[in-house]
Amino acid sequence: MNKYLKYTLLGLLWAAVFVYLLFAGGRVRRHRADQAVERIEVEVVDSTSQKRLVSGATVKEWVARSGIKTIGEKIGKVDLGAIERLVSENGFVSDAHASVSYSGTLDISVTQRTPLMRLLLDGYNSYVTEEGYVFAVPRNSAVYVPVVTGSYRPLFPPAYVGSAEAFTQERIRQSQERIAALEREKYPLYQREIQNDENTRAVRRMFIKKGWFESSEAFSKRVKELRRHKEQLRRKYRYEAQVIQTAIDKITAKQETELAVQKKILKRHEDFLKLANFVKWIEEDDFWQSEIVQIIARTTDSGALEVDLIPRSGAYTIRFGRLDNMEQKFDKLLKFYRKGLSRFGWDRYKTIDVRFEGQVVCW
Repeated sequence: MNKYLKYTLLGLLWAAVFVYLLFAGGRVRRHRADQAVERIEVEVVDSTSQKRLVSGATVKEWVARSGIKTIGEKIGKVDLGAIERLVSENGFVSDAHASVSYSGTLDISVTQRTPLMRLLLDGYNSYVTEEGYVFAVPRNSAVYVPVVTGSYRPLFPPAYVGSAEAFTQERIRQSQERIAALEREKYPLYQREIQNDENTRAVRRMFIKKGWFESSEAFSKRVKELRRHKEQLRRKYRYEAQVIQTAIDKITAKQETELAVQKKILKRHEDFLKLANFVKWIEEDDFWQSEIVQIIARTTDSGALEVDLIPRSGAYTIRFGRLDNMEQKFDKLLKFYRKGLSRFGWDRYKTIDVRFEGQVVCW
């Protein structure tokens, strides 16, 4: 086969492929124009009997109530983006993808968030993920995670949905803006201060010369008058300096108050992260995951976060205290379980206190 014939056949082959693609594309377009959506299929990713936040039936109900046209609508006209936004509006959904198959099936894939703990505080009924995402507990959910109760209050409000980190950063940003606005209030005062300093220096430069034919008595009188005038000006400018400094100090005090607020915000966020890490540690330990069913959290008068634990194995409360040195405390508690409670009985004590180093106190 010569080279010319070879290239000719190759060109014809590519032309045939191109024609076929045009034909197939046109056929698909005609099919999408004629084919209607016949059914909706929903897949909830990673959904189990133990961790189910949303069901396929619930997603179908959302779509039906939304008014978005699906069943009977031509597949080329279905607003897939609107369906994805509708499903993703729910805080417990991390991702949603919608597509329509060639046969007319609307497929909706939903990825749900994985709760780490549940906040069941005064006004709060929210799940928190390992990443710190907060969302309201959906109705008819079946996720078994440690429950946090008590007088503890997180930084974010009860109805908040979103990242706890993002909420904290926004609060800090707002506080920084207030500090910057207060700093701008100082600018006119700084200008007054500069002018007042210049006026003070001008007073120092004030002097008089004795005239050629001026008597000593007249010159002495003028010197006294100048001294009296300069002293009046000095008092005036000293008072002005005090007024300016007082105004600056008041603004500075407001800025320091804002900085103190920032420290409290960061402290509360740090406590929230400590609590989440504490629960995560429990969930990663097979024994304590099954043993600890409730965490009672509180903030002490000194501002420290402390917890009590409600176990599954007995009618007693574990006074755990601060979340520092938690591994040592759990090791100490486990030894007491094995060598103490197994000998004395699981119902002997009402309180087991592991807050103190090197000892377990029971009563």
